[in-house]
Amino acid sequence: MSIFKRKEKPKKENVLSGRRAFSNNLYVLKIIHKVAPSYLPTYFLWSVLGAILDFFIYTWMMRKVVNDFQLGEPLEKPVAIIIALLVAQVVFDVFITVLRKVIYPRYQQKIVAAIERSLFEKASQVELECYENPKFYDKYVRAMDNSYSRCMDVVTTVDLLIWRVTSISTNAAILLAIDPVLALVALIPLLLGFVRKYRNRLQKTRDDERRPIDRRQAYVQRSFYLGEYAKEMRLTAMPKLMIGYYAQALKDHIALQKKYGFKMAFLKTVGDTGPDLVVFLAGIYAAYCTLISHTMLAGDFLVVFNTVGQVAWVLASLVTTLEDFRSHALYIEDYRFFLDYEPKIKKNESGVKASAGTLSVENVSFRYTGAERDALQNVNLTVRQGEKIALVGHNGSGKSTLVKLLLHLYEPTEGAVKLNGIPLADYGQDSLREQFAVVFQDFKLLSLSVAENILLRPLREGDEDRVTEALKQSGGWEKVSTLKNGIHTTLTREFDDEGAVLSGGEGQKVLLARAFACDSPIVILDEPSSALDPIAEYQMFQNMLEACEGRTLIFVSHRLASAVLADHVYLLEDGRIVEDGSHRDLMEQDGRYAELFRKQAENYVKEVSRDEA
Repeated sequence: MSIFKRKEKPKKENVLSGRRAFSNNLYVLKIIHKVAPSYLPTYFLWSVLGAILDFFIYTWMMRKVVNDFQLGEPLEKPVAIIIALLVAQVVFDVFITVLRKVIYPRYQQKIVAAIERSLFEKASQVELECYENPKFYDKYVRAMDNSYSRCMDVVTTVDLLIWRVTSISTNAAILLAIDPVLALVALIPLLLGFVRKYRNRLQKTRDDERRPIDRRQAYVQRSFYLGEYAKEMRLTAMPKLMIGYYAQALKDHIALQKKYGFKMAFLKTVGDTGPDLVVFLAGIYAAYCTLISHTMLAGDFLVVFNTVGQVAWVLASLVTTLEDFRSHALYIEDYRFFLDYEPKIKKNESGVKASAGTLSVENVSFRYTGAERDALQNVNLTVRQGEKIALVGHNGSGKSTLVKLLLHLYEPTEGAVKLNGIPLADYGQDSLREQFAVVFQDFKLLSLSVAENILLRPLREGDEDRVTEALKQSGGWEKVSTLKNGIHTTLTREFDDEGAVLSGGEGQKVLLARAFACDSPIVILDEPSSALDPIAEYQMFQNMLEACEGRTLIFVSHRLASAVLADHVYLLEDGRIVEDGSHRDLMEQDGRYAELFRKQAENYVKEVSRDEA
C-alpha cells in the first residue's frame, strides 16, 4: 500500500496500570541513582529549598512588612530580614547556576553513557531474528531514540512535582492562617486539572494522527533535495506526482485541524480561565474582608491576591504532572522490554572453548518467524578443516541462511549445527566467533579509516603492513594507494570533508581485505564479490585460496565460475541441497549444476564477443 494513502485512525496505545507506571518511573530513578548517587538527592533538595526561599521572599515577607506598617510596628527588623533573604537568594542562585551549568552536566554525561551502553550491549547480544521482527524492532528503535530523554524527563517531572508540592504546602498554610475559606476556594482548580488532563490526551491523539501525515510530507520534501532522486526529478513527471501528494498532505492537515481545533480551543479556554476566575472570586472576598468587615489586614489582602492564583494554577497542574508520569512510563516500557529481553542465542560464557575443526550440518531445517515455508529443508553437509567449499545456487535458494546458521546467528528449527561434534550453542559465544572471518554481500563501510574498516579495532604495531598486504590480495590496494592518507584515509565524508567516497566495487575490495587480514581458521565469504566483474572475482578467489592455505574456506556465489576452484560444491535450490561433489564430478553427472554452469559460460562468451565487436 502506498505510504501516501491516508491512514486510518491509529489504534489506541497499550495503557499501563498505575502500578506498572509507578514501577517504570522508579526503575529509571534507581538506574540514575546507581550511576550518580549524589545527583538526585541534591537535585531535589535544591528544589525544596528554592520553593521555601521563594515563599519567604515573595509571600511571607511581603505580608509581614505591609501588616507591620499598617499596625505601626517598627520596620528595622523586617528590613534586615529582607536584606538577609535577598542575599540568600543571590547566593542560592549563583550556587544553583554552578551546579546546573558545571557540575550536573558531568553527571548527565555519565547517565547518558550508562543508558546508551546498556542498550548497545543488549543490541549486540540479541539474535539476528529480532531485527527481522517488526514489533520487536519498533520497540528497539523507540528505546534507542527516547530512553535518555525520557529518563531525564522523569527527573524533571519529579523535580517539578516536589517544587509544586512544597509551594502548595507553604502557600496553603499561610492562606489557612489568614482565612480557612480561601483554602477551600483554591481547591476548585483540582476539577479544572481533569479538564487539562482530557485536553492533553486529546492533543496526544491528534498528534498521533498527525505524525504519519508529517512523515509523508517530509518524504516529499526529501525527494526534492536528496541527490538519489535528482535524475528521476529531471527526467520524468515525478515532480508533478510528488507535488500532488504534498497537496494531499496539506488537505489532511486541514481536515485534522477541523476535527480537533474547536474542541482543543474550548478545553484550553476552560482550563486556562478557571484559575483566573478563582483569583477573581478570592480577590473580591479578600477586598470585602479588608475594606468592609475589617477582618483582614492589607498585607493579608496582597498575599491572598497573589497566592490564591499560584495555588490554583499549581493544583490544576498537579493532575497533568501525574499524567506526565504515565506518558514517561509508556516509553520506559520499551526500554525495559528491550533490556529485559532474554536472547535465544546466549553468550554462554562458561561454554566450551572453540577450536578449529570439522563443521557439520545435520538434518537442519529452518523457518523464519512469520514465514509460511522453510527456508532450509533437511540439509546435511560436512566441512573438514582446510577444505574449500562452494555454496552455489540462485538467489533465494537458502545459501545465505545456511551461512547464518553456520555462524550461529540463528538456531535451527530442526537438526543441529556442530563444530567438532559439539553443538554450537555449547560453545562460549566469544570463543566461537573468533573462529570465523566473515565478509557479507550487504557490506557496510564505516566512517572510519580504511585500516579500521578492515581490522574493526584500533591499530597495533605491525598492522600497517598487514592491512597493506590484505588490500593487495583483495585488489583494493590500487585505489587505496592513490588516497591522500593511504590506509589512514577516512571513508565517507560524513565526519571528514577530506574523506574518500568509494564506488561499489572499490568498497567491496576494501571490505574483502578483512578476510585476508584475519587469521581465523574458518573464512566465510557470502556473495562478497557481487560488485566485481567475473574476471576480478575469479582473481580474488584465487588470491583467497592462496591466503587460506591450511584454513577452511566457505564461499557463497551465484556465479558458478568461481566454484571451479573449490574442493567440494553444494548446489542449493528451494532450501535443499540438490547436488554436491567436486566441479569435475558434477560436470560429469551432467545434471542441474552442469546445465547452469554451461548457461553462465555461454553468457560470458556472448559478453566477451560483444565487447570485442
